Amino acid sequence: MQVFIENLAADHQYQPTRLLLILRAIQARYHYIPEPAIQQLAGLLNIPSTQIIGVVEFYSFFHLQPRGQYELLISDSITDAMLGKHNLMGYLSEKLQVSVGAVRSDGLVSLDNTSCTGLCDQGPAGLVNGYPLTRLDRPRIDLIADLINQQKPVEAWPSELFEVEDNLVKSGLLLEQPIQQGAALKATFKRGLKETLVEINQSGLRGRGGAGFKTAMKWQFCSEEQETVRYVVCNADEGEPGTFKDRVLLNSYADQVFEGMTVCAAIIGASQGFLYLRGEYLFLYDKLQTVLEQRRAAGLLGNNILGQGVGFDIEICLGAGAYICGEESALIESLEGKMGVPRNRPPYPVTQGYLGKPTVVSNVESFMAAAAIAEQGGNWFAAIGTEKSKGTKILSLCGDCAKPGIYEYPFGTTIQTILDECGADDVLGVQVGGPSGTFISNQEFHRKLAFEDLATGGSFIIFNSSRNILDIVNNFTHFFAHESCGFCTPCRVGTSLLKKQLDKIIEGHGSAGDVVSLEEICQLVKSYSHCGLGQTAANPILTTLERYPELYANRLKKISYEPGFDLDAALETARRMANRHDAAAHLAQVGEDHE
Repeated sequence: MQVFIENLAADHQYQPTRLLLILRAIQARYHYIPEPAIQQLAGLLNIPSTQIIGVVEFYSFFHLQPRGQYELLISDSITDAMLGKHNLMGYLSEKLQVSVGAVRSDGLVSLDNTSCTGLCDQGPAGLVNGYPLTRLDRPRIDLIADLINQQKPVEAWPSELFEVEDNLVKSGLLLEQPIQQGAALKATFKRGLKETLVEINQSGLRGRGGAGFKTAMKWQFCSEEQETVRYVVCNADEGEPGTFKDRVLLNSYADQVFEGMTVCAAIIGASQGFLYLRGEYLFLYDKLQTVLEQRRAAGLLGNNILGQGVGFDIEICLGAGAYICGEESALIESLEGKMGVPRNRPPYPVTQGYLGKPTVVSNVESFMAAAAIAEQGGNWFAAIGTEKSKGTKILSLCGDCAKPGIYEYPFGTTIQTILDECGADDVLGVQVGGPSGTFISNQEFHRKLAFEDLATGGSFIIFNSSRNILDIVNNFTHFFAHESCGFCTPCRVGTSLLKKQLDKIIEGHGSAGDVVSLEEICQLVKSYSHCGLGQTAANPILTTLERYPELYANRLKKISYEPGFDLDAALETARRMANRHDAAAHLAQVGEDHE
């Protein structure tokens, strides 16, 4: 072990910023992070052992206690549950003779749940030693159990177990016309760097991660900083349940994504870039490294790109299972080899980002679009969409539809159009933007895909009328409680309280007053949390409480009403109330007056 750790640290130049990559290698070899390895690393990297322990405990893919030689993690996303994941989990546990959350007595296999694996279009899904398992069913589970019991190396397992499809269903402006390698850079150098920034500004491109900040403005702010060292970071940590578009873009359009990063680097004057790849996409790592090597060989990365005197290269960094690292400042902390705790803002990354230097952090889709705009021009992109939302949006569609997969639509497209084209029938509602987004009912399908109406990073989960809304809300609420980084009290305690309070109501033990308390906790978590996770964690409850107050009321403890009291009328009054708090308060008054 000592020799292995020494060589590993040397390969990473003894840099603390490489801690996650080093720990991933140790975890893969020993199936946990041994205490002697932590002590040795502390000395080699010149950082406290407590810092390493904190990092190990922060990320769900690292462990201080041994896991199985075959570590199985099954996705607990709502879409997997809709496909029968819970029954399959029980069957898998029985076949392998190991409890969920445990390691088998012989140490051969461990089994546990994990958050969304980015395979919502081909679930139920999971991971074995970090590699994807798709379309799980009983025959596949039988095969997996036999392979494990035979102790067959994962590398020798049948390839069909690991097949991950793009499922590209509908192409639009970007997906139909991928640029040729180097075309955006050639156009940029020919037009001029400042002039290309003007084109990106004219395009109206806004960040595709969900927040929608204007891309050109971010790049300009970064370029105007006095620091001479600047960085470009591509955020490929799409952990939002129901989102998998970045997986497809990196699998089939990585060259264009890297080109967009390089265009950005040339404009802002950066010499180093990073692709932060979510840990669940380990299977893409080697392929992406090959694309980078090809770009270096073609003179599109390196010291003198296309002979223009621009030097820039890209490094791939793997995450380790932390949803919070999708937040840009938490991602930067993770890049630096630390726990992914969001920073206080301001300062923003464009002024003080990676290692305290000006940094542009943009989404995979944003860089891909920027490369196309650099070649085609701003007007080409701005001609599509709405006044405030230019261009197209790439969506990850999953759930109750005939054709789950990747769809590209112009901004301004109605939700009904999207539902019609993906084969969704008898739709109860849609979760737009993942758990942190908005649940819309079947009375709202006239609404449009746009920053000014329904904004989304890409997640689009469809539920038909056979689904129980409170089961969906429960899944999302438990997800946020699990993924809270624990930094601030409103989120750490608040998400746990939301989970417990919602469980109490769903299990039939709550009173009308408990609904009021639930809504009050939602508002506290939303208003006082440190970062976006806590600020949006209450959305699944708030958006459904607003639309379906009767569903919460029906789960309350059975009470006796005075003769002549019309409960249906009281609930209809609550339903009509526009203000969420008023609706909850009305339900409470119903309970207090007639219990």
